[in-house]
Order: sequence, then C-alpha cells, then structure tokens
Amino acid sequence: MFKWFSSKAPELKSPREIALMREAGKVVAQALRICRDMARPGVRTIEIDRAVEALYTSHGAIPLFKGYPGRVPFPAVTCISLNEQVVHGIPGQRAVRDGDLVKIDTACKLNGWCADAALTIVVGEVRPEWRRLVKVGDEVLQIARVEMGRRKWWSEVASLMQQHVERNGFSVVTQYVGHGIGRIMHENPQVPNFVNREVRKHDFRLEEGLVLAVEPMVNMGRADVDTLRDHWTVVTRDGLPSVHVEHTFAVTRGGILVLTGDEEPPQVPAVPTAPAVAATGP
Repeated sequence: MFKWFSSKAPELKSPREIALMREAGKVVAQALRICRDMARPGVRTIEIDRAVEALYTSHGAIPLFKGYPGRVPFPAVTCISLNEQVVHGIPGQRAVRDGDLVKIDTACKLNGWCADAALTIVVGEVRPEWRRLVKVGDEVLQIARVEMGRRKWWSEVASLMQQHVERNGFSVVTQYVGHGIGRIMHENPQVPNFVNREVRKHDFRLEEGLVLAVEPMVNMGRADVDTLRDHWTVVTRDGLPSVHVEHTFAVTRGGILVLTGDEEPPQVPAVPTAPAVAATGP
C-alpha cells in the first residue's frame, strides 16, 4: 500500500481471531498455488485472474482488490505485475513469456477476516542476475519472519531487511509499504521495509496479537518508481526488474505464524531478544 504514517496503535488480535484469519490465509495460499501453476508461456494474465476469482467464489470468500477505490476502482481480484512492473499491475490480454518475472498479489476476506499474500514467479530461463534478485527478495521476507520473533521493535526488523537488500547491490522501494490487517485489509500500523527518521518516529512494538502483512519490494536498480496512466501499475523508473513477495504474519505466544503459508504453518519460535541493531536508512 502507498506509504502514509499514522500514530494510531495497532489493533491486536486474540488467538481465536488469528485462527479465523488463518482460514482466510489458506484460501489465499490456494489462490497463489493456482497462479504458480498457470504462469506459463502463452497464458494471458486475465486468465490467471479469472481462475482466482472462481476459487474465491467457490469458497464464499470476498476478493479484496476488486473495486478497491482509487482514481479508478481496481478492476481485478489479483495484481499481476511483470518484470519492471513493481506492484498493482492490472491483469489483461498480455501473455506470459519465457524469461518473465511474474509478481502476483491477492487478498480475500472469509467469514469477516482478511489475509493478503504475494509471490514472484520465475518463468522459464531468466538471466542469472534476475534469479539472484528473486532469491534476495525471498530471503528478505524470511528475515522478517525469523526476526519478528527475536526483536522488540519493527524498526530493528526493517533495518535487517534493508541491509540485506543493499549488501546485495539492490534497492528497497520506499513509496509502498506493508500494513496491519484484520477485519479490513489495511489497518494500522504501516509496515515499512526500510528505516529512516520517519519510520523511527512511528515505530511500533512487536507484541502478542500483532498481525502484519509484510511485503518487501526490491528493485534491481534504483528505488525510484512511477505510476502508469492506468492510475495503478507501478513501474521502476529505470526500467530494470523488481520483485515483490508478501505473507501475513501473526505474533503469538508460541512464535510467528505464517497465516498465508501453503501448508499448516509451523511456528517460528520466539527467542530471547538479541541486542538491538542500529537502524540505518537513506
């Protein structure tokens, strides 16, 4: 989501509410499995979107993207973004090609509770540097998953995420961030994947009951992005590829739960808090 910071406190969830969110997360995970299976050369992105919409209908789930307000309402149940497109790509007649990076983001509400996730799919043979970009994006999301159980403040996690990206020669998109999630898709707090003065000012504690949609966006080149004339599709300004991955994570007494995991999510154990890492940023 577009970055805007609020001072409102996060809304913490009970174990029962987290279990209900997991049921929505299972449907989102199934949707992304369909996307991974369908993302093959020659398949049009609108076909993938229609398959996900049919899945949601079969489960009685409400797609959260379709009709989402903006200068024009978003017209689809998935965001499908290829290569230099970062996020919010609109499915259409464009066909997937060998060598594409296909980013698919989707969310639904089931029985009053939401879940949101995204993945980047490598189609066929891609350049080694593009494959390394995807690997780093996945690693950054895994850093968030593990470190949320080790740190006291989100800024500590975000700092480690940013450091990993930049050590590998890539950049973190700063105009769009993750978000709290629950009965609605976008709740407080904002969940940045980087650290600067503004992030520190709006930092929040990692405490039991917190549920976050963490979604790093990593660019091969510069972090600068633009929005196309369709009012939705975000692209890298330098035309180089980007990756986007996301999971809905819950902080529980037993550890971090991946609510949008593909199988029953193992808990990442909470461990004693390590010494704080100095937050760095642009």
